Amino acid sequence: MSARTILSLLVAPALLAGCASFSPDGGMGEVVQDVKRETGANAVKIDSVEAARRAHEQVSALLAEPLSADAAVQVALLGNRDLQAAYNDLGISEADYVQQSLPPNPTFSFMTYGGTGVADFEVRLIQDILSLITLPRRSRIAAEHFEHARHGAVQKTLALAGDVRRAWVRTIAAERQVRFLEEARRTADESARLMAKLGEAGGGDQLEQAEIAAFYAELSVRLGQARLAARRQRETLTRLMGLWGADVDFRLPDDLPPLPGEPRARADVEAQAIERRVDLVMARHDVVALAKSLELTQATRYVSMLQLAGLVNNENANPLTTTNTSITRGGGALEFEIPIFDTGEARERKARETYMRAVNRLAAKAVNARSEARIAYDAYRSTWDIARFYEKRVLPLRQVVSKQMALRYGAAVLANESMRVDYFRVLADQRARIAANAAALDARRDFDLAAIDLQAALTYGMPLPTASVTGD
Repeated sequence: MSARTILSLLVAPALLAGCASFSPDGGMGEVVQDVKRETGANAVKIDSVEAARRAHEQVSALLAEPLSADAAVQVALLGNRDLQAAYNDLGISEADYVQQSLPPNPTFSFMTYGGTGVADFEVRLIQDILSLITLPRRSRIAAEHFEHARHGAVQKTLALAGDVRRAWVRTIAAERQVRFLEEARRTADESARLMAKLGEAGGGDQLEQAEIAAFYAELSVRLGQARLAARRQRETLTRLMGLWGADVDFRLPDDLPPLPGEPRARADVEAQAIERRVDLVMARHDVVALAKSLELTQATRYVSMLQLAGLVNNENANPLTTTNTSITRGGGALEFEIPIFDTGEARERKARETYMRAVNRLAAKAVNARSEARIAYDAYRSTWDIARFYEKRVLPLRQVVSKQMALRYGAAVLANESMRVDYFRVLADQRARIAANAAALDARRDFDLAAIDLQAALTYGMPLPTASVTGD
């Protein structure tokens, strides 16, 4: 059998295995579907001037109205450049996958040499047989890596959506706190002005005047802190959405969505997390890819280099000898590495340990996912109960107390003078009312954040704890 025939027999199976081709959207098709299913938003890869123009038009249309949480997520998916870089990583992974599915290029070499009356040349065509034989397996391994990268793009998109929703909730809650404190300070300012006028007319009490002035100063400090916290939260939301220039003046709703009448049922959150979590899907692809890599390492343990070469040698006629005709020779060469020192055992052991490491990490992720789902639901349900209690019990009772305090303090004549209250009790009630309303706003915010965290625990994983921008 000739070298050409041998080479053809070795190349044919690899070519018949088929080569991967580039997708028209850079691997974004399934990413778009998964993101749409989990968030309702459209993931878009901006890879041209026209795509950038369309994205800017969509962002401008969304910013024309007060941004809902869903609209803020859509703006971020269009404007966040870190997310676009993640989509570029997906395109790079697809290129690696396509490249790994291609047969290795043969090596062509041409040599010429001469001497007295002689001019010879030699042509060599060398093909890596081992790479051809292992091509189908290497292609399947690359396909698993590409699937991992695709789910990685989904995870980053979902994580960004979750971060945007959290920033949206925190921003609205912070701005709502600012408006409430501004209203409280206006009331305190009116009281302080009234006390000042009474003092100028020779009436009033200096202690009461000092107390109301101190109360006004306390509210001013708290208002300044609340404004700073609101600006920080708004800037966080702005960065996540990728906005700059005139777009940073976007509008938000005046308040958070109303508390749902009933919390969602617990159902089987652990099973949902195991089934839906993107990070678990990625870990499974890692395990499958490493399992195939281990099989490949075991199969090629004793053969790490195997090459077949086709040779053509031409020797021209030499007038200085009796040989007056040119001579052409052909043949083949088989080259392989003899495993005397490196028998491949180290490579096999490394591949096996790497595989088992991935298996153990997958098991650990599954345990963590179950735990995160349980605690996320517990936090969701507890924060709903707390916010509901503030809404139905604490705030209505504080309103009743404040109303009675105002009536008793402001009454000029009462049948029972012992029922009258002094101004210090009124101030104490105002402080308590402000604290209760602020706590109720925080409870509403915490419930919305817990709902977002529960969704994260079921889809892509709980976020890492970060430092609070409000300092509490």
